[in-house]
Amino acid sequence: MKHLRALFLLAALSPSFAWTAPAGAEASRVSEDLNLADAERRAADLKQGMSIEDVQALLGKPRRTSLKNSGGSGSPQGTLLWTYNWTGSSATGGLRVTFVSKTPNAWSVNSWEWANY
Repeated sequence: MKHLRALFLLAALSPSFAWTAPAGAEASRVSEDLNLADAERRAADLKQGMSIEDVQALLGKPRRTSLKNSGGSGSPQGTLLWTYNWTGSSATGGLRVTFVSKTPNAWSVNSWEWANY
């Protein structure tokens, strides 16, 4: 009888185990999976004011980052720069996304530009 209860409990819980993500799973790097043409299409969806999370969902993790403290009153937290690089069949492209923040950890897209064209 005890074994029957244990089996019933296990059967009831098994669907929930199937939907649980592994504890140490890391988000995929979308930027590694993109080619230059796909990156150009996705970058067309960039908008001023997008959060870091929005940009990361769209383009993946950047290859490089840099932080500049401008010291000005318009952006007391400085400027965060994300750099992406892709190689196409006949060209390479780089995208620089600039974030600004007026409060700590509230970065939003200010501008972006393509390089290496």
